[in-house]
Amino acid sequence: MSHLTDAEIARQAKIRPIQDIAATLGLSAAQLEPYGHFKAKIAPQDAYTLPAKQGKLILVTAINPTPAGEGKTTVTIGLADALNHIGRQAIVAIREPSLGPVFGIKGGAAGGGYAQVVPMEDINLHFTGDFHAITAANNLLAALLDNHIHQGNTLNIDPKRILWRRALDMNDRQLRHIVSGMGKSSDGVMRSDGFDISVASEVMAIFCLAKDLQDLKQRLGNILIAYSKTGEAIYARDIQAQGAMTALLKDALKPNLVQTLAGTPAFVHGGPFANIAHGCNSVIATRLALHLGDYVVTEAGFGADLGAEKFCDIKCRLAGLQPDAAVIVATVRALKYNGGLGKEQLNDENLEALHIGLSNLRRHICNMQQAFGLPVVVALNRFNSDSDKELVAVQEACAAAAADIALTEVWAKGGAGGIELAEKIIKNIDAANPSFRFAYALEDSIEDKIAALAKKIYGAAQVEYSSEAKQELEQLNVLGKSQLPICIAKTQYSFSDNPQLLGAPEGFSLHVRNLSLSAGAGFIVVICGNIMKMPGLPKQPAAHQIDVDAEGNVIGLF
Repeated sequence: MSHLTDAEIARQAKIRPIQDIAATLGLSAAQLEPYGHFKAKIAPQDAYTLPAKQGKLILVTAINPTPAGEGKTTVTIGLADALNHIGRQAIVAIREPSLGPVFGIKGGAAGGGYAQVVPMEDINLHFTGDFHAITAANNLLAALLDNHIHQGNTLNIDPKRILWRRALDMNDRQLRHIVSGMGKSSDGVMRSDGFDISVASEVMAIFCLAKDLQDLKQRLGNILIAYSKTGEAIYARDIQAQGAMTALLKDALKPNLVQTLAGTPAFVHGGPFANIAHGCNSVIATRLALHLGDYVVTEAGFGADLGAEKFCDIKCRLAGLQPDAAVIVATVRALKYNGGLGKEQLNDENLEALHIGLSNLRRHICNMQQAFGLPVVVALNRFNSDSDKELVAVQEACAAAAADIALTEVWAKGGAGGIELAEKIIKNIDAANPSFRFAYALEDSIEDKIAALAKKIYGAAQVEYSSEAKQELEQLNVLGKSQLPICIAKTQYSFSDNPQLLGAPEGFSLHVRNLSLSAGAGFIVVICGNIMKMPGLPKQPAAHQIDVDAEGNVIGLF
């Protein structure tokens, strides 16, 4: 096994010119907008004007994340490499990393070991500027809103009922709640304000769900930004913001083409978080990949209770997509953590903790099979500390749940370490009878949709609403927005809204703190527990380890 860091492995790779990668997909040089030698953008209309080939869509998700790590992005990339390794044409379609976690708790987010997308440093740091454009568009809307109030406020906007917040692509808890407009009257109206991380902005969600430039503009205009003093809803289109916002985003909307270490084409585009947004890459990039490849391997953020549910109930529903199979990534170490062991105990064999933690995997398997009708293959990322008895216990649990399992070693071996997973995915896709479905119907009330997710997916006994949430629920019904999908924002560490409830808790209450309308994105955000839309840095941020050497190479990303 290599002792090189991810960054060192990526730096030693022989990356092919991006024109060569595009040529393997049948794309000409004229269809590319190169960003240097190894990155390019492709016109978004190609997602609809290319021949109507329809590849198979494979969703990679995971058990609830733990400090032990699961390796979902690494498996996503490794599976695509493995499919190509056995002669199938596969493409990766994943999200772009946010600078917040790159400098915060995670470090780099472009896969790992010998299953990475490259150029890794660029992808993690600025890439093609997409997130900066999204941040700028978000903050342009905020500036236009405050300027409207300052310049006479002809819409009679109530400064105490402004919904739109500013954004920054960095973990900065200091900016969660601020007062803006302090100083002289020429400095604006003083009011409560705050920042969300850019990946939690509705602009990011709109960006990833828009089907084309005109759809993007219309969705931006539909953003609910405030209420007037008489209670009327004020939208971005009312202050004529959507045109300029679209101008900032028109180049960002073009999907980014890069490659894996093995030369597999990869679309890396968009990146909403799954614990506070819908957690999937852009619809345009996914559609483009499906037109160009026989198999498209994509991922959804965090555990299947968040990312996979939103992928199915929001992205697939709004975009008319249908996944063909699901991969659930797990590790013995993470399952033992879910069984109650501390991080320092995970290298020791402990079948009792493993059996308890397997409840988490079983529920995710059941949800993907029963709630969404998808065949499931479990990808068990193998570690040297895994004992034979522990591996057998996981295999037996998967067999009892009618799910295939494949031991994967893509971190150490690249695509060659994922051949068993690739073969089992193909077998499941070929044998499956299409039965994809959603966890709830749009026609259900907001309360019934939330209850369906809480009880059917999470295992809750009931849903409890704060007094503020009840008022917001009533307002949503008044606006006539009850027939929209639901985007639950909650902790990623548990099925519940309590990060301490590991495994597969049952009989708990899901606590709804707030509801808000993302009219442009086309869903209702339901904030549960103590989840925040602006994370903070940990005690030891990853930024402490990131540096630049004398040759200009970034070190410490991973």
